[in-house]
Amino acid sequence: MDVKKIVFENTKTGNSYFDLVNLEDILNKKPKDHSQFEYHKISFFVLVIITHHKGKHGINYKDYDYKKGTVFTLRKNNIHKFYKTNAKGKFLVFTEDFVIRYADKSKSFKLFQLFNEMLGSPKLQLNSSDYVEIKNLLDQIEKEYLEIGDGHSTEIIRTLIQVLILKLFRIKSKGKDSFSDEKYYLKFLTLQALIEAECFQSKKVSYYAHKMGVTSKTLNNITQSIIGKNAKSFINEILMLQIKMLIFDAELSFTEIAYKAGFDDPTNFFKYFRKMTGLSPKQFKAR
Repeated sequence: MDVKKIVFENTKTGNSYFDLVNLEDILNKKPKDHSQFEYHKISFFVLVIITHHKGKHGINYKDYDYKKGTVFTLRKNNIHKFYKTNAKGKFLVFTEDFVIRYADKSKSFKLFQLFNEMLGSPKLQLNSSDYVEIKNLLDQIEKEYLEIGDGHSTEIIRTLIQVLILKLFRIKSKGKDSFSDEKYYLKFLTLQALIEAECFQSKKVSYYAHKMGVTSKTLNNITQSIIGKNAKSFINEILMLQIKMLIFDAELSFTEIAYKAGFDDPTNFFKYFRKMTGLSPKQFKAR
């Protein structure tokens, strides 16, 4: 049950930045080093568009139902898994470099917002008119990638993906003021990266405030403005996800996890986990 980290690999064309994969092909594969039906960590961006039937997908230890017109946005280091289904869909897989290197600041800003599950659900359900528009772009990308494939195709695909991201961002950001708050959002991203990297070292708001050269009050203002939560709640949310990843490591005991996660006493770890989830670590792993 170890969480396997999946690196980008394109066996179809050798392109090291982008790939387009059918959901049904993924479900029928038999990887040698992991199972697609168990949680695994990705090292790239994935944009999923469901085109037929219904199913279920697990993202960061939460299951999401989907149907035609469902879009999932997964960023680098997200955890996900598949469930067996007869549904069909397209997976646009690309590295950060493929889009960011050739995009201006505004487009990069929107990419990170659209794919950041801390800002909202990684699931977006399109209405019928939006689906037709997005599916048209998807068809253009697929034709350029699988049929034309000439010296212009990479740049055209990159441009179409940027347009796709902008259109999805527009749909998802309707009525969300935090999506336009660039000043606070950039600081929010910095804070998020810090917590993800150092949450086992400290769970205190003051620690991250000092790291960023601001006051604890400012950190609370940042998180309240962007996600409507105080900084402590944000730290706990990221910490719990990191702990859950450790729990899925079959090589670590719960006591070892407690110490690795920065708890001086395993008893405090068990109390903290139950307070945050309503379950003991053992119950969570069994479930």
